[in-house]
This record gives sequence, C-alpha cells and structure tokens, in this order.
Amino acid sequence: MTAQEESGQASAGAMGLEELLALPATVNVTTAGRALGIGRDKAYELIRKGNFPVRTLPLGSTVRVPTAELWKVLGVERRQEAEIGT
Repeated sequence: MTAQEESGQASAGAMGLEELLALPATVNVTTAGRALGIGRDKAYELIRKGNFPVRTLPLGSTVRVPTAELWKVLGVERRQEAEIGT
C-alpha cells in the first residue's frame, strides 16, 4: 500500500474503471485530466494548444468534456442495462 493510499488520498490519482463508468454526461477539465492520467495544468495547456485528445465544450468561462468521448479514447465501453440482464 502506498503512502497516498494509506492517507485516504488514493481517489486523487488515476481513475479506475468503476469510477470512469460512474461519471456524469460531461465532466470538468480536472476530472477529464484524471481520467487520462494527466494533471490539471497539463490538461488546460493541451486545450489551449488545441491538442487535448478529446473534444471540449467551451461554455463561457467554463470548459466541459463529454464523458462518452473520454470512454472512447480510453477504450472503455459501457454495457447497456439490457445486456446485463440477459
């Protein structure tokens, strides 16, 4: 167990599959960066340069990232509820 995990701060690191699948339809840049394994500053730098790996949605002074596009770039597929029951 790492010191970070022991101190209860493990959630600040990279996301696991369960957490990725639980994200809402859009997320902020910090959350998208965590999903991609990059920090907030690097994520904003990539957005400014037009090199962020997924489409972003500028909404005034806020930037949102579509979760479905994060899943796609990460190769994550959400199983449909109907598939789970069959």
